[in-house]
Amino acid sequence: MAEASPTTHRSIESLAAECSQAARQVANLSTARKNRVLQHMADALLDHQASILDANNTDVSGARDDGLPEAMIDRLVLNEKRLQKMAAALREVASFSDPVGQMSATTTRPSGIEVGRMRIPLGVIGMIYEARPNVTSDAAGLCFKAGNAVFLRGGSEAFHANHAIADALHEALEAEDVDPAAITLVPTTDRAAVQEMLTLNQHIDLVIPRGGEGLIRFVDETSRIPVIKHYKGVCHLYVDAQADLDIADDLLIDGKTSRPSVCNALETLLVHEDVADTYVPRACALLREAGVTVRGDEQVQARVPDVEPATEDDYAAEYLDLTIAMRVVDSADTAQDHIATYGSNHTEVIVTDDLPTARHFARTVDASVVLVNASSRFSDGGELGLGAEIGISTTKLHAYGPMGLQALTTQKFVVYGAGETRHPVPERTA
Repeated sequence: MAEASPTTHRSIESLAAECSQAARQVANLSTARKNRVLQHMADALLDHQASILDANNTDVSGARDDGLPEAMIDRLVLNEKRLQKMAAALREVASFSDPVGQMSATTTRPSGIEVGRMRIPLGVIGMIYEARPNVTSDAAGLCFKAGNAVFLRGGSEAFHANHAIADALHEALEAEDVDPAAITLVPTTDRAAVQEMLTLNQHIDLVIPRGGEGLIRFVDETSRIPVIKHYKGVCHLYVDAQADLDIADDLLIDGKTSRPSVCNALETLLVHEDVADTYVPRACALLREAGVTVRGDEQVQARVPDVEPATEDDYAAEYLDLTIAMRVVDSADTAQDHIATYGSNHTEVIVTDDLPTARHFARTVDASVVLVNASSRFSDGGELGLGAEIGISTTKLHAYGPMGLQALTTQKFVVYGAGETRHPVPERTA
């Protein structure tokens, strides 16, 4: 893997201070200028495709030599198609409405003042992430359009690709006369840099970690800065008694096998007992044909005897691989009880033709995304119309679910008056 660059305590703080200074410029850029920069960033990624892919190949070779799991390597790999998607995501962000400066409807108070709220940038967003080099450009583009600077600390496994991507983005910033410190990538793999970064609450306004559960917990327990948390994605597909089983088949295979290493992949299948005699053997056959290992409870095993037994740990697991847990439940409420016990507030799916059941599930299941008769793989900022997401929050402050532009802003009160005072002002003598 990449060797750590020599970076001192002072230099990390200096980088953060420079990023904070650049945030002031970004916050005041016009929408047109931000969009020009984003388009230039997209062009730069494609112009530097060869060097970015070469750098990524170096990272992938190192990851394989170090024995990283295939799920992480899948997240690490870039190719022409993925790079084109990164560029397209930047262009899509440029096409979106700019939230900065948007005003809510004003109301007139009895005092005569007019009160409204204006969207403003958060300031500096700190990103700590593993593997995924696309996060470097996705986070940079979203933060920039929302008027923020971004302070990036990528994982050692993607060190070379992250720097090649950052170099391309800096080229775009400089061409548009924007301070390149607005996109700052920490130039070291030293873990001490993360600890130092998490103390810099005078320069960094919000931290968003993206990676394994261990990383998220470390950041949450260490940081002096507010943290957006997303521990893991234990996503369920519940097949109701009134389900269209053909739809269930499609959602199961897409949700489990299309890309099992991502956080919106399915990890558990829940089947209503009224359709279990038909659907449990059918689902097991489909999954096995797709190379998926099934682990089931006693009721699953009674219908398919050679299924591996499931443990409590299986129902809490984020496999990120071709393994799924299965359970038979006696009602939609029991399915929801299971989700409440083992879920991670990420994404939950119900297959049903019964509208009251669907509405009840959507209203009462505690998850940041609930889908009715649609694949869990739609739980993604791009698919939900946000553009390239910066992360998924599974806690409710200040955002819940995939985070796009609006989640990277806050609001301030703006009040217009015509000389109103809260208390009578004594008459002034001549």
